[in-house]
Amino acid sequence: MSADQVDYLLRLGDDALVAAQRLGEWYAGTPEMEQDVALANIALDQLGMARLLLTYAGELEGKGRDEDALAFLRDDREFRNCLLVELPNGDFAMTMAKLLFLSAYQRLLYDASIGVADERLAAMCAKARKESAYHLDNGAQWTIRLGDGTDESHRRMQAAVDELWPYTHELFASDELCQRLDEAGLAVNPATLRDGWLSTVEPVLAEATLERPADGWAPEGGRRGVHTEHLSYLLAEMQVLHRAHPGAKW
Repeated sequence: MSADQVDYLLRLGDDALVAAQRLGEWYAGTPEMEQDVALANIALDQLGMARLLLTYAGELEGKGRDEDALAFLRDDREFRNCLLVELPNGDFAMTMAKLLFLSAYQRLLYDASIGVADERLAAMCAKARKESAYHLDNGAQWTIRLGDGTDESHRRMQAAVDELWPYTHELFASDELCQRLDEAGLAVNPATLRDGWLSTVEPVLAEATLERPADGWAPEGGRRGVHTEHLSYLLAEMQVLHRAHPGAKW
């Protein structure tokens, strides 16, 4: 079962790590200074959760890999993040739609994970749920502000929602690993979170005067290490210093 736990922790940790890297790309580039600080703080929250999860995964794995090794010395096929987080930032509307979708999922996941039998994971999620509530509020408020704003901001926000919606289905895809851990009480089956996620996201879209896209094409593969080309470029930038100077200490 520990191998299953490691894979599951990598899924959660890689989601947070890659999301943090993407959000960090926005620093000093958002529409207002306050949002620069907000996105930087959200990125740091994601990075903090990633560190906890990857450290735990490394300990359970028992191969001597710490958080740095797992973050900087794995290739793209070894990452288990969902495709949604690795997609390029695009314009500000795209990033806010991504933040809304991801944070709504993470808030539900962390809430549900407080009751799992893995006490260490439960404690991490109890802390992260408070942070994810802030992330969700930020994404929701900007989605509403842009969607119900000018004709141009509405157009961009609708385009972002339409483009990203297919990638949200992977968040709730279940497999045998999730089912085994769920039955053992060690993790939450993501398939059980879809209805709650829709109940969170759909009212935001309605208030933002945005149309909820129809379900259809649903790209996936991230949980198996099959990623878009975008992850390779992201990792090349994120990992270059560590790989160039292995073992270096500040």
